[in-house]
Amino acid sequence: MLDNYTGYRMLLVHAHPDDETINNGSTMALYASRGAQVTLITCTRGEEGEVLIPELAHLAAHETDTLGDHRVTELAQAMVALGVKDHRFLGEGVTRYRDSGMMGTPANDGPNTFWKADFDQATQSLVSVINEVKPHVLITYDEFGGYGHPDHIQAHRVAMAAAESAQWKIPKIYWNVMPKSVIQDGIEKMKELGSDFMGAESADDLPFAKDDSFVHARVNGAEYVHHKMDAMRAHGTQIAIDGPFFSLSNNLGLEIWGNEYYTLVHGEKSGQLDSAGHETDLFAGIVLTS
Repeated sequence: MLDNYTGYRMLLVHAHPDDETINNGSTMALYASRGAQVTLITCTRGEEGEVLIPELAHLAAHETDTLGDHRVTELAQAMVALGVKDHRFLGEGVTRYRDSGMMGTPANDGPNTFWKADFDQATQSLVSVINEVKPHVLITYDEFGGYGHPDHIQAHRVAMAAAESAQWKIPKIYWNVMPKSVIQDGIEKMKELGSDFMGAESADDLPFAKDDSFVHARVNGAEYVHHKMDAMRAHGTQIAIDGPFFSLSNNLGLEIWGNEYYTLVHGEKSGQLDSAGHETDLFAGIVLTS
């Protein structure tokens, strides 16, 4: 991995504020700190999220419906923690896409939800960003959106369609992936601490856990875990600071929160590989031309 990534450009497409930190916080902090241009596109403001801070419960969608505005502020603070200076909402200045909520909920039927958005319009909004930023690496979700949330699925669809349609051809595209082996290690450690990990007895119980064969790249961001933790704290309405994200402070914690995993779906595996045959640098093999 290079010490200086000046001239390299990364684009991440996420559904809600906090998704970027949970999935890619260490990766974003690492590359941003080494000079890469990191651009984050967030597709909604997360209006339908739960509120974990009791004194802010009134922000919820079923009360004052002002959680989205609050989460915009949380996201801005998280980006400061990660050192990311280019963050945008999809369609900013044209339209705002609302958090769709989960499948089958009343929120999912709203007329301005991201799930029901005009697909071509949303795609073209992202095409414009791709042609402007000219990213060398695109990161988004898999076709299931990680765990089936409609906004995650739509973010995947829009990102992949935009990459296909854009004049700028992105050299490498990655999907986020969480390997079962790593999740299982976390579950066992949480049991030792007398707690659980999302109520799961095994990694097989969690829809976002994927077979290790889907892992093509592993970014070792252990040096940047504290940036990721600070960004998680910024998302206070969504992530409990006394929850499992903050319980693992030993070497296993560094493994789970510092290492981030990816499936390479476009481009060639390149550069130095680790002992498991994973890429260790998402920009490996990319030659800067413009």
